[in-house]
Amino acid sequence: MSARQTTGTAITGFGVWHPDTVLGNDELVVAFNEFARRENLKYADEIAAGKREAIKDSSSEFIVKASGIKNRYVHDKTGLLDPERMCPNIPDRPESELSVQAEYAVNAAKRALAQAGRVGEDVDLVVLGCSNLQRLYPAIAIEVQNALGARGYGFDLSLGCSAATGATQLAHQAVRLGQARCALVVVPELTTGHMNWRDRDSHFIFGDAGVSLVVEPAETAKPGSWEILSTQMASKWSNTIRNNRGYLDRCDPATEHAVDKLFHQQGRRVFKDVVPMAAQFILDHLAKHDLKPEQIGRYWLHQANSQMNDSIMKRVIGREATRTEAPVILDEYGNTASAGSLIAFSNHNTDLPAGSYGMMASFGAGYSLGSLLLQKL
Repeated sequence: MSARQTTGTAITGFGVWHPDTVLGNDELVVAFNEFARRENLKYADEIAAGKREAIKDSSSEFIVKASGIKNRYVHDKTGLLDPERMCPNIPDRPESELSVQAEYAVNAAKRALAQAGRVGEDVDLVVLGCSNLQRLYPAIAIEVQNALGARGYGFDLSLGCSAATGATQLAHQAVRLGQARCALVVVPELTTGHMNWRDRDSHFIFGDAGVSLVVEPAETAKPGSWEILSTQMASKWSNTIRNNRGYLDRCDPATEHAVDKLFHQQGRRVFKDVVPMAAQFILDHLAKHDLKPEQIGRYWLHQANSQMNDSIMKRVIGREATRTEAPVILDEYGNTASAGSLIAFSNHNTDLPAGSYGMMASFGAGYSLGSLLLQKL
């Protein structure tokens, strides 16, 4: 396969939106440590008897070393900083109002459409990809379609942290097959609602943000767009990253409110599994185009952990990658689940010259992997 083989589709617009509220490590640590103090006092006798482990304090230094995260945008931090609650305060909205996730998607979509020189009426497909959905039906994508005045059809996609790249691939396939002329990808990652803020090993990970891409035929794309040369997906069953929240929860009263209904992972195992898997996945994609890793101008990787990304890039290019070669947005956004690689792309692509190659890649629960090989027009 030659490097110039193409799908005939292109990313013509991109847009990122996030809440205004910033939650820094220091204030997050204060809240967590107060929670830990109260819990340890509450169960002091059991801890002294060796029947329960005391909760260790967290620290900003620990968080940065473990993840590279310094801040994150959050929908609400009043609940997160309440040691008695440790959960965002997000009031239910009447069914007559736009849902919270649809609002995230619409906000990001408007920016992507403006960048592409399009309006809602131009869109004839909305694909919404997200690690967690606010509801199962009606599809949030259809709600977004209605709010934007888009035509055609829409659907939701759930694929963990590969949901955004998966949604982009389905959008490009629809355009390539002539089923759509202007496809909109929306990724409303309101992640803080499914976090266990009482878990020291992960209480700092996630942040809230939305991102959107416009996908159209490459023949109509303007200079500065990114042609999609090819795409790749893979999955391999793993139980190491899970969120068991679902509609059957209420059917077993004994486990209805168990902690496994929130995000949980085997972090060390995930790192050990994903680093070689993701690196080989990227190398295999490049090999299909007879491209060498050093020919790629930029790698926009999933933004889960800076050490993980550094390790993957070292295997791909044989040395430490610069932040220009593989941008990291974790220090500002935290882990935004499937939105991470698309946000990295949206925020770090305009400086590359025409003809540059770029690789967008994700890897997450499942395990699921997705990548897109792009070239700037």
